[in-house]
Amino acid sequence: MPLRLLRFALSRRHPEPRMFTERDKLGKTYDVVIIGGGGHGLAAAYYLAKNHGITNVCVLEKNYLGGGNTGRNTTIVRSNYLTPEGVAFYDRSLKLFEDLSQDFDLNLFYSTRGHFTLAHTDSAMRTMRWRAEVNKHLGIESEVVGRDFIKRMVPEMDLECSGHSPIQGALYHKPGAVARHDAVAWGYGRGADMRGVEIFQKTEVTGIDVENGKVKGVGTSRGYISTRKVLCAVAGSTPRITKMVGIRTPIVIQPLQACVTEPIKPWLDTIIVSGSLHVYVSQSDRGELVMGASVDPYEIHSTRSTLDFTEGLCAHMLDMFPFLSNTKVNRQWAGMADMTPDFAPIMGKTPIEGFYIDAGWGTWGFKATPVSGETMSHTVANDVDHELIHTFRLSRFKELDLTGEKGAASVGH
Repeated sequence: MPLRLLRFALSRRHPEPRMFTERDKLGKTYDVVIIGGGGHGLAAAYYLAKNHGITNVCVLEKNYLGGGNTGRNTTIVRSNYLTPEGVAFYDRSLKLFEDLSQDFDLNLFYSTRGHFTLAHTDSAMRTMRWRAEVNKHLGIESEVVGRDFIKRMVPEMDLECSGHSPIQGALYHKPGAVARHDAVAWGYGRGADMRGVEIFQKTEVTGIDVENGKVKGVGTSRGYISTRKVLCAVAGSTPRITKMVGIRTPIVIQPLQACVTEPIKPWLDTIIVSGSLHVYVSQSDRGELVMGASVDPYEIHSTRSTLDFTEGLCAHMLDMFPFLSNTKVNRQWAGMADMTPDFAPIMGKTPIEGFYIDAGWGTWGFKATPVSGETMSHTVANDVDHELIHTFRLSRFKELDLTGEKGAASVGH
């Protein structure tokens, strides 16, 4: 390291500002308490302050910011969904993502790559055509492409998949992108902090006071808070929080695992998804292959990883890319995916006045971070569900008015 740069780094005249303000103790009263310091909770705090002028807000995180599913996903951003409601929702999120680096003055490493959803069967091709028509009708850049187009874009891929599941075509979504997940959380957190929001890490919620069907306060490991509005944005911990207020949801928690390889020379500049092989992969700016699969086929509140996942995923990766046989897997991890019956989130108001929910994200929560923050902040500020999330209301399960987004899941679940 050059001596001048080292002197600058160690100089007290040029201190590096902290990303967030360290606060010693909780306030007694807040206008809004947000449970969950992941991307969704921090985004809601940011937009409450920025768009609605509500700054007397407290964010409570049991562990560290972005340490839950925000830091455990594979960072894919897309809007090629199956239902009109899903397309409109995620397209708004994608557009917000495109400007976030400038808004935060922070490099999020947002990179538009193009997103291939591979089809290995006739039925899969029919689904791709269906999704493409829905997308085109709603102004989304998606089209069905053939083997020649795939080979030209990803020449390293074996289209025969070692003879196991030959690729027939794909849904190509040009705006598909990746971003640095922890930077998204830091950007929203820093932006909220700069506007007066108070963020507390290592602070566990122990109870929520409800009186006559209305929120009155929140008990925490640091003390009690009086508040009339609470937003729950805790992904896989949602059942624990909703139990505190007596709300039942159809959410089940299943582990979702992922892994990365050692850094290798960049060669994959698109995003590849195969529902039949249960694989999705992109290459990071550091050269790692970031890979994931479907949720584990059992319900358990755990973030443990398994050898079975790695063996199965790597076998399918080698079907598509045999030349990776000597590439080493560096690390793997798991998150807790909060799954709903119709593969769409649960957002908005609940039967408890002042208690709002942002949950049910399954395997697609990261890509919705900006739009969930924007719509939930509007909902909390005005006590009215934002128009983009009306279809995701909790009451739809009682009304049998499900959304039906399973066909647009990244892989088969």
